[in-house]
Amino acid sequence: MLLQLLAAVGVLAVLTIVPGPDMAVVTKRAVASSWQDGLRTAGGITLGLLVWGVLTVAGLAAVLAASATAYTVVKLAGAVYLVFLGVQALLHSRRDRSGAPAPAGAPPAGNPWRTGLVSNLFNPKIAVFYTGLLPTLAPSGLSPRSGMALLVLMHAALTFGWLGGYVMLLARARAFFERPAVRRAMDRVTGVVLIGFGVKVATSQH
Repeated sequence: MLLQLLAAVGVLAVLTIVPGPDMAVVTKRAVASSWQDGLRTAGGITLGLLVWGVLTVAGLAAVLAASATAYTVVKLAGAVYLVFLGVQALLHSRRDRSGAPAPAGAPPAGNPWRTGLVSNLFNPKIAVFYTGLLPTLAPSGLSPRSGMALLVLMHAALTFGWLGGYVMLLARARAFFERPAVRRAMDRVTGVVLIGFGVKVATSQH
């Protein structure tokens, strides 16, 4: 069972570090506000994974993954939310043209926990991933539900560890990212990336 767990950790780690909407959302929040908000956003994303995990163990995520209508509704809602975040970042870059550093204590609108949670809950790919891939990684020495629950917890821990470490790396370069020109460039880049991910999610298939 130990070898199976190690193999599962390896697969989950590779899937976790692949850049995606979660990293773009965390980047936007950490750069535009603070490393604390970046960690809170990562915490919201991790909470979203745990919610998907509970739904998976309860069998509800399988219903979503199998229902074309339900999948499409969640997919489009997630795409709209990502595009909204992207447009918000682009508008912020247009407003910040004074050349002066952004005032302290003026974080972007919206609760960072909610931003991370909503962006993750509206990602139906997680349901497909949890119901399609995780069962193949579950260790044979545990019951199916126990194995799935363990893998979900492992994936959540890996995700928060990866995103949290990424946020701290951004924090070390805080002085660089606080330059007005750099902030505007980062807002534009993350805005375009988020919109791109939104379009990708909207046009993706199962």
